[in-house]
Parts: sequence; structure tokens; C-alpha cells
Amino acid sequence: MNTTEMAGHNSNDPAVGGIAADRLRSIIERVERLEEERKALSGGIKDIFTEAKSAGFDVKVLRQIIRIRKQEPAEVEEQETLLDVYRRALGM
Repeated sequence: MNTTEMAGHNSNDPAVGGIAADRLRSIIERVERLEEERKALSGGIKDIFTEAKSAGFDVKVLRQIIRIRKQEPAEVEEQETLLDVYRRALGM
């Protein structure tokens, strides 16, 4: 088995030490691009929260609402029920 076959790729990829260099470079560059996109998206989200805060919204509560909206309705209901039970048990 030659190094290209060991890497599992066609013979067009130059293989070094059993690694298809072009394929490896492609994977790394794709991850790097996605990390840059994630960085830009995070900046955009931060800007939105800054805008919300300047409009008088509580950012901590907004984050909590976003987290709740990601959950299944039954799970949210169960958590709210338990929260209510615990509050009543503590006299709150």
C-alpha cells in the first residue's frame, strides 16, 4: 500500500508521511474560515445585546429567555413547576 492509499485519497494529493497534504490544508482552511465567521457572528450578537441594554432591556433576562426558547415546551413547564414548588417550600 502506498502513502496515498494509506491517506485514503486520490493520487492527485501530494502525500507526505502518509498524509494527503492538499486535503489536510483544505480541512484546516475550512475550519479557519468558519472560526472567522463565528467571531463575526459573536461580535454581531454582542452589538445587539449592547443595543438592547441601551434601550433599557435587562441583557441577563434576555439571555435567559433565549435559552428557554431553545428548550422543549414540556421541559420548560417542568422546570417552572419545580421552581414554583421550591419557592413555596422556601416561603417565597
